[in-house]
Amino acid sequence: MTLVFATNNENKVKEIRSMLGDSFSIITLKEAGIDIDIPEPHDTLEDNAREKSSVIYEMTGKDCFSEDTGLEIDALDGAPGVLSARYAGEQKLSEDNIAKVLQEMEGKTNRKAHFRTVISLIMGGKEFQFTGVCPGTILTSTRGGKGFGYDPIFMPDGSHLAFAEMSMADKNKFSHRSKALQQLITFLKEEGKQSLSL
Repeated sequence: MTLVFATNNENKVKEIRSMLGDSFSIITLKEAGIDIDIPEPHDTLEDNAREKSSVIYEMTGKDCFSEDTGLEIDALDGAPGVLSARYAGEQKLSEDNIAKVLQEMEGKTNRKAHFRTVISLIMGGKEFQFTGVCPGTILTSTRGGKGFGYDPIFMPDGSHLAFAEMSMADKNKFSHRSKALQQLITFLKEEGKQSLSL
């Protein structure tokens, strides 16, 4: 089964390909010859994910999926949330976003947070959504050099390591994106079985 992944983020492509293995073939926007920056104009992850998959489905007519992910921090009333990628500005620099979060979290004792990923799959013209959540803690300083985004300041529950200190395989055991993707994979396998039995 081949799906177009509606993203320009190479880090997300690597992460998702590492989870899918050989089960499915993923075509990136670049590989599909699509060079656009899909807008994320909505105030929910669900609507932004739907926007991205809908745009690419309309352009290609191919089954596709997209995802939108946000870091939601309890002490910041759920911020940065839907603005996670551009929290410190439209330049979308992780270092600036991290610095802004650490500054806003100074002196706060409640450091609970979670990552949330929403995947929007459009298959045969119908949309299906899958959500994965990873609870954890915001660290007081950056740790590790792996991963991307807020990984250096996020430690998932059940681990003593920040995401940026983990191998991709270890991160996938905890990750919000992995949880949403597992639901997607289960759904696709069931769809595959049904089409074989028809």
